[in-house]
Amino acid sequence: MKFTTPATTNPIDQLKVIGHATDRIDGPFKTTGTAPYAYEHHAEAPNAAYGYVVGAGIAKGRLTALDVSAAQRAPGVLVVVTADTAGKLGKGKFNTANLLGGPEIQHYHQAIALVVAETFEQARAAAQLVKPSYSKQSGSYDLAKARETAKPPKDKDAADKKVGDFTGAYAGAPVRLDATYTTPDQSHCMMEPHASIASWSGDKLTLWTSNQMINWSKGDLATTLGIPKDNVRLISPYIGGGFGGKLFLRAEALLAVLGAKAAGRPVKVALQRPLMINNTTHRPATIQRIRLGATREGKLSAIAHESWSGDLPDGKPETAVQQTQLLYAGPNRLTRMRLAVLDLPEGNAMRAPGEAPGLMALEIAIDEMAEKLKMDPITFRIVNDTTVDPAKRERKFSARRFVDCLRLGAQRFGWDKRNPQPGKMRDGRWLVGIGVASAFRNNLVQKSGARVRLDGKGIVTVETDMTDIGTGSYTIIAQTAAEMLGVPLSQVVVRLGDSDFPVSAGSGGQWGGNSSTAGVYAACVKLRELAAQKLGLDPTLAEFSSGTVRADGRSFPLVQAAANGELVCEDTMEYGDLDKKFQQSTFGAHFVEVGVDAYTGETRVRRMLAVCAAGRILNPKSARSQVIGAMTMGVGAALMEDLVIDHRHGFFVNHDLAGYEVPVHADIPHQEVIFLDETDPVSSPMKAKGVGELGICGVGAAVANAIYNATGVRVRDYPITLDKLIAKMPPV
Repeated sequence: MKFTTPATTNPIDQLKVIGHATDRIDGPFKTTGTAPYAYEHHAEAPNAAYGYVVGAGIAKGRLTALDVSAAQRAPGVLVVVTADTAGKLGKGKFNTANLLGGPEIQHYHQAIALVVAETFEQARAAAQLVKPSYSKQSGSYDLAKARETAKPPKDKDAADKKVGDFTGAYAGAPVRLDATYTTPDQSHCMMEPHASIASWSGDKLTLWTSNQMINWSKGDLATTLGIPKDNVRLISPYIGGGFGGKLFLRAEALLAVLGAKAAGRPVKVALQRPLMINNTTHRPATIQRIRLGATREGKLSAIAHESWSGDLPDGKPETAVQQTQLLYAGPNRLTRMRLAVLDLPEGNAMRAPGEAPGLMALEIAIDEMAEKLKMDPITFRIVNDTTVDPAKRERKFSARRFVDCLRLGAQRFGWDKRNPQPGKMRDGRWLVGIGVASAFRNNLVQKSGARVRLDGKGIVTVETDMTDIGTGSYTIIAQTAAEMLGVPLSQVVVRLGDSDFPVSAGSGGQWGGNSSTAGVYAACVKLRELAAQKLGLDPTLAEFSSGTVRADGRSFPLVQAAANGELVCEDTMEYGDLDKKFQQSTFGAHFVEVGVDAYTGETRVRRMLAVCAAGRILNPKSARSQVIGAMTMGVGAALMEDLVIDHRHGFFVNHDLAGYEVPVHADIPHQEVIFLDETDPVSSPMKAKGVGELGICGVGAAVANAIYNATGVRVRDYPITLDKLIAKMPPV
């Protein structure tokens, strides 16, 4: 099915199942421990051996020798895999560095060996006996020092974008701001580690793995191994969090495959936490300079946002300026990204890549400009709203309820009770402040397919390689099929995460829910047509409801359509050029109240509110869970998350959950989420968008702005730890 014109009325609009706050159908499996994660497919891969990954002890240089003889002689060891024994390996298009290093070492903790043994403890003990020798080279590990050598990224989408005459407009603006902000490297830190079990049957490979994008990784694995893609099967039915860190093929998957081949039996590998942080991907640090020029009445006349980030050679930038191209009006504009070569572990996508760190800077700058203008921060944002793409004014937003989010949020949060003068609200020893920030994330759609079956018992089974990373994919896909075919949820079975199923959008970029359900919609349209024909009804008139099919005054049980055999239909939702005709985005507003200890500078978040306009909300219950989780991550980014770099040796020092701090329940006392009643027919037949990444966009700045309102101390260097506040705190 091709989606080329805006959606009109369709069966989803009945909202009998879609749009209802529905319990997750996978919940009972997860709470009882019967949902198998990647490391737990014991029955399918019996007698699996254990692999333990050895990571490089230098960040850049060469492996001059690798003595594995002692490890090979250790108790229980079956085989040791290295680059020398693995044979020729390619590199997938989604990997920046080689997944198995040697002789060249490209970053710290790059995998250099896998020890396979009968037990995990034996593999771990033997791994300590592997003796590498290195020829170390000097590397670049400091973005601030590498800033001057940064170059324009090769990707044309990252090219400088200019509208009007920014230089002239900024010079002539009566009110100006020029400020620089920094965000640190951050880690995904999902609960489930990167984990895989590999099993070979002749030249056919099966890999149970924790991966968000099945088809991408199937292709990259085949490319890396140099085997036909059809010989590879990836299975990933349940994933314990990903946040972008599991979008791509990673070292543990490749090494499990190589280990299983060498050992002649299934091998399971899970990355230890330090290797999750140094071996896999992370969100790159940024340096961002923002210049704003405005009239004395508060109209932005000049907007410039420049960002510097770093990555390994052939890597990509953190696209921190992209929201600035679309969020606010202003006739003269400049956005620019520069990419430095850093010899740190690979930088790549983390929840809301680009917008999350970009809004951490932009939305402080907007507040700072509002203060210069002596305007209320919400009023300033509303005054500079736009209904069109500022660079292509003929291109309107398909839906934009940004101002509604701000106004409703202000009303519900009690913005009118905020004292605009910093440092004037007290609660005992706590200085209290309230902050706001805009939320923005582009709406992306991806081609997505599904297969739908109707059997003789009336059970509807949906099959797609879509994944569930804790987002509720099982439930919204079941809701879609139930709505389309007029059956209760109890009669829908959803099977996900298997590359033998039709290729879906996968989980990433906030496109997963909308795109995957649209693919199910397409397959269900075909099944509706086939079922109506089997029952002798006109498919264009048939109505599916309460387990029956009606048309022309006649009614039949749906199950009767499969009386002579199972009905199976498959289709893929593809998209035309509506994204070029309309700008599709999601919007929101974040409100935060903090308390800052007047004596210590310790910050505590007291309450939070997110108001989101993100198209039709398919399941308000799971959508709320996504947003409050994103808000929590935003608090972490604002107050504590920081991968500290050893600039001598080029690695992240705090590479575990003891040193890399993330928020816990005690840090987040009260959260509220409001979804505006919105549909966007330009997005898909579901009229939905995405919301799981919108929820983190702007949160960090809302916290920062609240801290400023509480203390009068403006911190532009994240995270906002008490040492950055204490010296400038107002007198007690």
